[in-house]
Amino acid sequence: MARLDSRGLHSSTPSTCLVRVWISSSSTCGSSAAELLAIAEELRHHDIELELLNGPLQGLYNPSGHGAALFAFFAGMAESEREYVREKSLEGQASARERGRHGGRPKVFDDDMLAYARSLRERGVPVPDIAAKLVIPTGKNKGRHPSVASVHRMLAESGGTDAN
Repeated sequence: MARLDSRGLHSSTPSTCLVRVWISSSSTCGSSAAELLAIAEELRHHDIELELLNGPLQGLYNPSGHGAALFAFFAGMAESEREYVREKSLEGQASARERGRHGGRPKVFDDDMLAYARSLRERGVPVPDIAAKLVIPTGKNKGRHPSVASVHRMLAESGGTDAN
C-alpha cells in the first residue's frame, strides 16, 4: 500500500492496485515550484493519480498526461504569486521610506549618548565602564545599560576609536 507522509512517498503497492491522492484545495499542494515539481515527479514515478475535490480544476489527473501539465501550471502560479507578494512588499517598504518610516529595530543610542561615549573613550575610559555609565532612554530596554558589544559597535560606526 502506498502512503504519503512528511518524509515523502513510500510505495510497496502492487502494480495492479490503483492509488489516488485527493487534494481538497489546490493551494495546499506546495509552497514553491520546486516542491510542486518534486511532488509531480514522485506521483509520476509511482503511477499515482491526482484528484482535486473542488475548485475550478476539479477532476482526476493521470500523472503522465494532464496531471503533469496541471502541476506545471501550479508551479507557474506559485512562482507568480510569490513574485507578486515580493513586489508588493518592496513597494510598501519604498513607500514607507518616502514617508520617513524605516523598518527594523529602533536605535538604542541617541546623539547625546554617542557624544558622551566618544568623549569618555577619548579620555581613555574602557568600553565596559562606558557601557555601565550609559542608560538607554527609550524602548523596551529603557533604563537599562547597553551591552559592551553595542557600545563597541556604536563607537566603530561613529568613527570613534574602539580599542580596549
